Amino acid sequence: MNLKAQLKAAVENAAFQLGAPLDVAIQETPPNKPGDYGTPAAFQLAKLLGQNPAQVAAQLAQTVVLPAGIARAVAAGPFLNFFVDAGAFVRAVVSDPATPEQGSGKVVIEHTSVNPNKELHVGHVRNVVLGDSMGRIFRAAGHEVEIQNYIDDTGRQAAESLYAQAHYRRKWDGKQKYDHFMGEGYVRLNADPDKPELESGIRAVIHRLETGELRSEIEQIVKAHLETCFRLGARYDLLNWESDVVGSGFLSQAMNILENSSYTARPLEGKFAGALVMDVSAFMPGLEESKVVLMRSDGTAMYAAKDIGYQFWKFGLFEGMKFKPFTTDPEGRTVWTSAPDGQPDTERRFGHAAEVINVIDSRQEHPQKIVKASLGVAGSPGQEERSIHLSYAFVTFEGQTISGRKGIGVSADAVIDEAGQLVTELMHSLKPEVIGTSEGAEIVRRIAVGAIRFAMLKAEPTRQIDFRWDQALALQGDTAPYVQYAAVRAGNILKRAQAEGYAVDGSGADWGSITDLDLNLAKVVARFPEVVANSVRVHSPHVVAQYALDLASAFNGWYNAKNKEGRPATNVLASEPGLREARLALVGRLQRAFVQTLGLIGIEVPSAM
Repeated sequence: MNLKAQLKAAVENAAFQLGAPLDVAIQETPPNKPGDYGTPAAFQLAKLLGQNPAQVAAQLAQTVVLPAGIARAVAAGPFLNFFVDAGAFVRAVVSDPATPEQGSGKVVIEHTSVNPNKELHVGHVRNVVLGDSMGRIFRAAGHEVEIQNYIDDTGRQAAESLYAQAHYRRKWDGKQKYDHFMGEGYVRLNADPDKPELESGIRAVIHRLETGELRSEIEQIVKAHLETCFRLGARYDLLNWESDVVGSGFLSQAMNILENSSYTARPLEGKFAGALVMDVSAFMPGLEESKVVLMRSDGTAMYAAKDIGYQFWKFGLFEGMKFKPFTTDPEGRTVWTSAPDGQPDTERRFGHAAEVINVIDSRQEHPQKIVKASLGVAGSPGQEERSIHLSYAFVTFEGQTISGRKGIGVSADAVIDEAGQLVTELMHSLKPEVIGTSEGAEIVRRIAVGAIRFAMLKAEPTRQIDFRWDQALALQGDTAPYVQYAAVRAGNILKRAQAEGYAVDGSGADWGSITDLDLNLAKVVARFPEVVANSVRVHSPHVVAQYALDLASAFNGWYNAKNKEGRPATNVLASEPGLREARLALVGRLQRAFVQTLGLIGIEVPSAM
């Protein structure tokens, strides 16, 4: 039940009747102000009509047709405030499936895209869970979502790992995770003082990668990467390989499009003579140098040109590449890959996005702006607007800066393993009877993965975060275990009620006995659709993570509330008949809200804590 949306529509209709169309904002009223919701619409309307805001607010109060669940509207000076009918409101919240507003159009999200040369480290985890959570949120908002993972199989990093394996005569024992094995060689090579003398050998490996001769070796590393990402709960639809993107002619097709633009040129003299140059000043104002070289005078492409071609393909500006199944995810769904020996995409299964979101760290902010501007240069302003760079800041681990080249940092696998061990130790004190059981293992997995994901998602992506175990696993504060514990507590209330034979579906509820404490909790639950819409609008999962904390805080405040005599005010099973059933139904709706909300950021509620 999106009551705020209903109120918005009602006030806008009243304003239209009074003579002026408005875009109205509805907010929850501050605790010290009358009413439950309010709007400053009278200020806007008074300006348009040339009248006094307080008088306009009074006219709106008389004109507005109140939606179900709103008891009355009151003009509080220049503001219009609304009082809810507590019983009707809570009943509506309980019965509402809380379906977010449904959007349309396909959204392509590229994330992970880790160089296939060594294992993922803890910093990569932020990329993985940001992209995966955005996919879940956009799906909940009604969009078709395609998750892509870009594999740079022709880069220097991959070549160095393969060269190190041969140069140092390293043999894989089949037991160590393969990406960790390859990473050890990569770190050793970059610490080798003789590395400059090995350049010709490394270049030879790069050439073999470009011809596709060593693809099977890279595929083995990629499969090891996917194992890690699957453990984190991430899922993928398509792996796109750099060699396939280059081989499919994306670059030339994109350059042909851009050369037809008035914003591109091939100067005959000066420092850009002979090069294909794109002027982005109209799309990126304020740059010291607004001319971007796409193709050098010798015909070689700048790195940005490759990214532009790939972005154009994502939006369906041209076709290309062949595809085949690569592997299956833990649920048995096919993960596809681009492949020279695959089949053409005759069904237009991949790409053809209405919106593209690239999850890439903040160091790539300028190149991503150029990619975005290129769509404007190409005469596609709609795609330019919907080309999104989800930029995120670096992650440090326990205060330490991470460097994959130097081998400084902690692998993602080690973080997951350590989280599991720490949670197991915690469960020994909280729930010792489940240790060693399959249920216990699942509880540990859900808490461990939840703690890692939430620590990476709770802050705005542009904020740098320092991952610390004591903070991530705490049962109090802004952590997943704090929210999960609240969800489990809500579930336990329902279990006890059912064991004692009480209805938890609202049967026999006396909604008229609902108190302000219950109403305040229901108002937080009712915000779910709005939260999803806001997360989609700002392209960040932190909105959902913060809402999960709000749910847990609201429930804990309600659960621990005391009456004037200092006794529990919301003891559900001790409540009088009718109120007891209403509260049980509210707790049931709250528990579903926990599952819905955490599910959007890839976190599951354990069966016990």
